Amino acid sequence: MTVATADPDGRVHARIVLMKTFDERGLTFFTRYDGDKGVQLAVNPRVALCLYWRHLAPAVQVRVEGRAKKMSATESDAYFASRERLSQLGAWASLQSQTLPDRGVLDTRIADFERKFAGREVPRPDEWGGYRVVPDLVEFWHAGEHRWNERERWEQDGGDWHQRLLYP
Repeated sequence: MTVATADPDGRVHARIVLMKTFDERGLTFFTRYDGDKGVQLAVNPRVALCLYWRHLAPAVQVRVEGRAKKMSATESDAYFASRERLSQLGAWASLQSQTLPDRGVLDTRIADFERKFAGREVPRPDEWGGYRVVPDLVEFWHAGEHRWNERERWEQDGGDWHQRLLYP
C-alpha cells in the first residue's frame, strides 16, 4: 500500500510499504522509528493510505485516512520473530533513509551483524516496530465504463460511521 506522511514543513512524502494486517482495529505496517516515516509520524501521526488493484474487473482503489499509532513491543516482537533471518539482520544493518556511500557499506554492516548474532536468535532492534493506522475515513472506488466511476465514502464522526456517495 502507499503510505503518505507529512514533514514538519508540510511537505508530503509517499512510499510503498507492506500492509501486514488489517482488522477492526486498523491496518498495520512495520518500519524503523528513526527513519523518515517514523520521524514524520512522531511529529504528525495523520496519514493517508492507498491500495489499488488495477487487474480486478472493475479496478478497485481503497483510500484510508487516519492516525498512525505505534504497536506494542509484544506485537512488534512477534512479527519480527516471524521474519526470515536475513530480513531480521537487514533491520539491524539498514540506517533507513540515511545516505549510503556505496552498497559495500551495507554489505559490510550485514556481515557484521551476522557475526554478532551468530548461533543465536536475532532480537528486534528497539528502533524498529509496527504502526497501526486507525481509520477515520475510508473510500472505495470502483472503475466504471466511460469513467463513470463509483465512489463510496465512509467517515467517522464521534464514533459513528456515516456513508455517502461521491461524484466520480
